[in-house]
Amino acid sequence: MKKLIPIIVLALLAVSSGAIAADAIPNGVVNVNTASADELQYLPRVGPALAGRILEFREANGPFEAIDELVAVRGIGETSLENLKPFVAVDGKTTLTEKVKLPRKTDTAAS
Repeated sequence: MKKLIPIIVLALLAVSSGAIAADAIPNGVVNVNTASADELQYLPRVGPALAGRILEFREANGPFEAIDELVAVRGIGETSLENLKPFVAVDGKTTLTEKVKLPRKTDTAAS
């Protein structure tokens, strides 16, 4: 029985850390056609400057018809777009209510 206690404790820690990791990324989307600058900043790696550029682009060019059109905004490339896609919509309501913070990718080539 004493040998099982550490195993049970480790199993509980593994399960609880998985639940914490799953809760770390909020659910929801930001409608880039109706969102304010503050709402756009809920998106991962979007701060005040990039939110402003998205608004300027939208005002100058009209609503986005597809998520992929975001690459036309200065500061959003293919990699950024891939990070944004799960959290962006071009219609419907904005349902994201908190900042999405994605984990930084580590460079395995440098190791």
